[in-house]
Amino acid sequence: MSHLQALDGEFIDAPSRPETRGIELIADSERHGRARDLFFIWAAPNVSILNFTVGATLILLGLQVGQAIAVILAASVLWILPGVIAASGPAAGTSGSVVTRAMYGILGNKLFVAFVGWFIGAVFLSLTWLASSFMGADLLRRLGLEDPLWVPIGVTLVISAVTILVAIFGHGLILRIYPAMAAALFVIFLVVAAFILPTADWGYTAPVPLSGAETWSAMSIGFTILASTPLSFINSPDIARYLPRSTKPSHIAAATALGGAVPFIVFTSIGALLATGMSAAAFDAGIDVALVDLLPTWLGPVLVVGVILNTIALNAMTAYTSSMALQAIGFRLRRIPAAIIVGVVGTALTIYLVLSSSLIEAANLMLQFLVIVSGPAMAIFVVDVALRRYAYDGVDLFDARPGGRYWYTGGWSIPGLASLFAGGITTALCLATDVWAGPLAQATGFIDLSVPLGMLVAGGAYAILVRTPLAKEGRP
Repeated sequence: MSHLQALDGEFIDAPSRPETRGIELIADSERHGRARDLFFIWAAPNVSILNFTVGATLILLGLQVGQAIAVILAASVLWILPGVIAASGPAAGTSGSVVTRAMYGILGNKLFVAFVGWFIGAVFLSLTWLASSFMGADLLRRLGLEDPLWVPIGVTLVISAVTILVAIFGHGLILRIYPAMAAALFVIFLVVAAFILPTADWGYTAPVPLSGAETWSAMSIGFTILASTPLSFINSPDIARYLPRSTKPSHIAAATALGGAVPFIVFTSIGALLATGMSAAAFDAGIDVALVDLLPTWLGPVLVVGVILNTIALNAMTAYTSSMALQAIGFRLRRIPAAIIVGVVGTALTIYLVLSSSLIEAANLMLQFLVIVSGPAMAIFVVDVALRRYAYDGVDLFDARPGGRYWYTGGWSIPGLASLFAGGITTALCLATDVWAGPLAQATGFIDLSVPLGMLVAGGAYAILVRTPLAKEGRP
């Protein structure tokens, strides 16, 4: 069946039925919802144990508490970017993985979505399943189930199965249950915070205070780790696409940005404070295990339930949007089989990481490398939205014939792909990690400028190169 039309009644967006619609266009008569609904949809996935983890990382890098909070607030500003691009979903009536055809061309977009969409999706599926697998396995260990191999694998399989089930039911179920999940998660994590904050050292001073270039290096590396979360949500148009076309983009941007930023600021800051009272031995055991040890006996299992609930919220959204990315690549799959394939791939990667990594090591390294693709891609999307002013024609986006509006040069958009490549190279040159430090990072004393410079190069190059093609389309 064509992506441009469907038989009456075939696509039903209801919480009680699996959603069969994928990237197919949404007619105005099928639009529903309000912009403010997006706040809770984005809050539920972001009340996360990873916020505690990356917050603690800032202290491990040698920062003082005030410096850590400043980095958290600076990174939180980036949440406005997924908010800005989210409104392209209602404008086009389809997913973001189709909207990006306007940036990369019909064929170029297949390459972009296959690499960027799948890479980001796989990383976040595995990272969050990894967190819940470690904590679930630790809880079962405390209850007497100590098999180091099959217990974490079993926990991973159960959580991933529930997650994919939510992704199969799709947008209608997400819209219905995420507000309740967000409320429950806020309560659980705030109660946990109330018990662990008394252990914080409010007069904390780093054992070896940093100065000069060392301080800027630590702050910039921390910023890169934190920035990877908002920059990764290039899928925000998928969640907003059912909203009425008349919904104000500013309202969509505000609800999306605040839904992500509020829990991000609160719980990452708590993670930083938590780290001030933790011993080196606790860090070696893992922050996930240390958290449970700090809590009353009855609250530890509640935290684990909260982590698992958050994992389901985040990964169901990721699997849901990744299933549409798989369709946009060109595979002739309906959305539900595509979601199952995404889940199987993510589960396999998670099991590998469970057997080979600690949570904090895996999270920090993967989040840093993530910005090589996510930062430039987000910058290009935001610039395209600004230049087009949300003027995306859904019908034209599905016109894959040579000579179509988004066919460009043989199906490839040279401005988009060249800008993405330039931004990625710049990001890699400026990146400073334990396993890779680019030459520009080394030249500046390991100050990590990968996010701002990579985005500036990608967005600036795209704005310059795309002006002529947009003028031919009759755009500003």
